[in-house]
Amino acid sequence: MHSYGTMKNFVFNLPTFGFVVATRALLGVGIGLLASERLPAESRRKVGLTLALIGAATTIPAAFALKRARQKALLTAGAVV
Repeated sequence: MHSYGTMKNFVFNLPTFGFVVATRALLGVGIGLLASERLPAESRRKVGLTLALIGAATTIPAAFALKRARQKALLTAGAVV
Protein backbone atom coordinates (compact mmCIF):
# COMPACT_ATOMS: atom_id res chain seq x y z
CA MET A 1 0.00 0.00 0.00
CA HIS A 2 1.25 3.48 -0.86
CA SER A 3 1.40 6.21 1.72
CA TYR A 4 0.83 9.65 0.25
CA GLY A 5 1.23 12.93 2.09
CA THR A 6 -1.72 15.20 2.46
CA MET A 7 -2.04 18.15 0.15
CA LYS A 8 -1.62 21.51 1.82
CA ASN A 9 -3.94 24.36 0.95
CA PHE A 10 -2.90 27.97 1.32
CA VAL A 11 -4.98 31.08 0.98
CA PHE A 12 -3.21 33.97 -0.70
CA ASN A 13 -4.59 37.40 -1.33
CA LEU A 14 -4.74 38.27 -5.02
CA PRO A 15 -1.55 40.38 -5.19
CA THR A 16 0.51 37.69 -3.42
CA PHE A 17 -0.90 34.96 -5.63
CA GLY A 18 -0.13 37.04 -8.72
CA PHE A 19 3.42 37.64 -7.50
CA VAL A 20 4.08 33.93 -6.90
CA VAL A 21 2.64 32.99 -10.30
CA ALA A 22 4.62 35.75 -12.04
CA THR A 23 7.92 34.61 -10.50
CA ARG A 24 7.37 31.07 -11.77
CA ALA A 25 6.30 32.34 -15.19
CA LEU A 26 9.34 34.62 -15.59
CA LEU A 27 11.71 31.84 -14.63
CA GLY A 28 10.01 29.36 -16.96
CA VAL A 29 9.87 31.71 -19.94
CA GLY A 30 13.50 32.71 -19.41
CA ILE A 31 14.68 29.12 -19.34
CA GLY A 32 12.45 28.32 -22.32
CA LEU A 33 13.99 31.15 -24.34
CA LEU A 34 17.48 29.97 -23.47
CA ALA A 35 16.61 26.50 -24.73
CA SER A 36 14.78 27.59 -27.88
CA GLU A 37 16.10 28.57 -31.26
CA ARG A 38 13.29 30.91 -32.39
CA LEU A 39 15.15 34.18 -31.79
CA PRO A 40 18.63 35.17 -32.92
CA ALA A 41 21.22 33.80 -30.46
CA GLU A 42 22.29 37.16 -29.03
CA SER A 43 18.74 38.41 -28.40
CA ARG A 44 17.68 35.04 -27.02
CA ARG A 45 20.59 34.98 -24.60
CA LYS A 46 20.00 38.52 -23.32
CA VAL A 47 16.24 38.22 -22.91
CA GLY A 48 16.37 34.64 -21.61
CA LEU A 49 19.04 35.37 -19.00
CA THR A 50 17.27 38.53 -17.88
CA LEU A 51 13.95 36.75 -17.39
CA ALA A 52 15.54 33.72 -15.73
CA LEU A 53 17.55 35.90 -13.34
CA ILE A 54 14.52 38.02 -12.42
CA GLY A 55 12.48 34.85 -11.86
CA ALA A 56 15.23 33.31 -9.75
CA ALA A 57 15.79 36.48 -7.71
CA THR A 58 12.10 36.88 -6.96
CA THR A 59 11.83 33.27 -5.84
CA ILE A 60 13.12 34.21 -2.38
CA PRO A 61 10.34 36.71 -1.59
CA ALA A 62 7.81 34.28 -3.09
CA ALA A 63 9.07 31.54 -0.76
CA PHE A 64 8.71 33.88 2.21
CA ALA A 65 5.13 34.66 1.12
CA LEU A 66 4.40 30.93 0.99
CA LYS A 67 5.94 30.47 4.44
CA ARG A 68 3.83 33.32 5.88
CA ALA A 69 0.67 31.83 4.35
CA ARG A 70 1.54 28.44 5.85
CA GLN A 71 2.11 29.94 9.29
CA LYS A 72 -1.14 31.89 9.06
CA ALA A 73 -3.02 28.72 8.09
CA LEU A 74 -1.50 26.81 11.00
CA LEU A 75 -2.32 29.60 13.46
CA THR A 76 -5.86 29.82 12.15
CA ALA A 77 -6.24 26.06 12.62
CA GLY A 78 -5.01 26.39 16.22
CA ALA A 79 -1.67 24.68 15.70
CA VAL A 80 1.60 25.90 17.17
CA VAL A 81 4.18 26.98 14.59
